[in-house]
Amino acid sequence: MLRLVVLISGGGSNLRALLQRCDDPAFPAHVVAVGADRDAAGLVHADEFGVPSFMTPFTAYSSREEWGDALLEAVRPWAPDLVVLSGLMRLLPPRVVDGLGPALINTHPAYLPEFPGAHAVRDALAAGVDETGASVIAVDHGCDNGPLLARERVAVLPGDTEATLHDRIKPVERRLLAEVVEGIAAGRIDLKERA
Repeated sequence: MLRLVVLISGGGSNLRALLQRCDDPAFPAHVVAVGADRDAAGLVHADEFGVPSFMTPFTAYSSREEWGDALLEAVRPWAPDLVVLSGLMRLLPPRVVDGLGPALINTHPAYLPEFPGAHAVRDALAAGVDETGASVIAVDHGCDNGPLLARERVAVLPGDTEATLHDRIKPVERRLLAEVVEGIAAGRIDLKERA
């Protein structure tokens, strides 16, 4: 049974889906804590599922590195087997990646390496592509360019807005995340080999 810490910045819809999956006794993981870099709306999901939460506000620190050190200290007591970035909208400092890796994964609403960064869905629409996707990666020191663990295409439909396209990507992203967590738990995905 993998111990997960999930880090968020926003509404936590992917977090909620993961918490629901972890409610299934057959799912080989459980969330031991949820952390956020701000007073994120998604923290209510942790409360609802009886999962402890913590906040390491980015604005409380004088540098990204100082914030990263505090985040690392907040995560470590939970002794996670895997840390999941699920809508954490901050690039982690190298010390955090080194401290938590290779057991550190991230979901992304694009078919990486296409459209990395914080505005992947908007960027896909602006590029006029016929399809984008969802990905799960192992986190490295770059921006959304770590080793790919899973990805799947999602069609861009005529008349799509950023909201409608993102709404169709999210279920794929959630499913891929659950599949990757299961793969790690079963030994089918070896993060040390991907590092």
